[in-house]
Amino acid sequence: MITLWGRASSSNVQAVRWCLHELNLEYDRIDAGFTYGVVQTEAYLKINPNGTVPTLQDSENPPLFETGAILRYLARTYAPDSFWPTEPVHRASVDMWAEWSKINIALNFTAPVFWPVARVPKVRRDHDQIAAGKKIFEDFLSIANERLAQSRFLASDDITLADIQFGHLLYRYYDIDLSRAELPHVRRYYDMLSERAAFQDTVMVSYEELVNSL
Repeated sequence: MITLWGRASSSNVQAVRWCLHELNLEYDRIDAGFTYGVVQTEAYLKINPNGTVPTLQDSENPPLFETGAILRYLARTYAPDSFWPTEPVHRASVDMWAEWSKINIALNFTAPVFWPVARVPKVRRDHDQIAAGKKIFEDFLSIANERLAQSRFLASDDITLADIQFGHLLYRYYDIDLSRAELPHVRRYYDMLSERAAFQDTVMVSYEELVNSL
């Protein structure tokens, strides 16, 4: 049995949950982090000394932390070739876009854009800071827009690990109070993801508990 520690409103946990659902894997989830606590307990720190989420344990295997490592483990262990190719060049291409998404999309959206818009009360928002962060983020998003003009999903015409790393942030991008750049291929891609049951169940979930929390 797979056990996942992490609250449903964590974007990193959402990426892991989406992957689990896409691969049709059953798991138990334990709320942890933010107001749920758990992560600073002695027992939890033994399995994840960072005191962060997500953490995943598959049966008797050693626990894993760091979202990217967890996703790659799940892909290597359970995914079909279309999701995580065995051929080195094709796998490297998927891995390249997954890594690009983690570094350039996730890191340039969550703290620089989502937090200042959703987690900071409107009266305290720094609109110049938000605009600067949005500009950097959407410059990278335009790269994805060009890529998605060439393929159905980010790395190929099939859903892959790269889409998990990239696409899980788009629900919040399109949902928060923000003016957005005209990126038709990203929008087409997001609309397509929004029709997937796995995406709806794990990513398109409430983040109300985070609103005005900073």
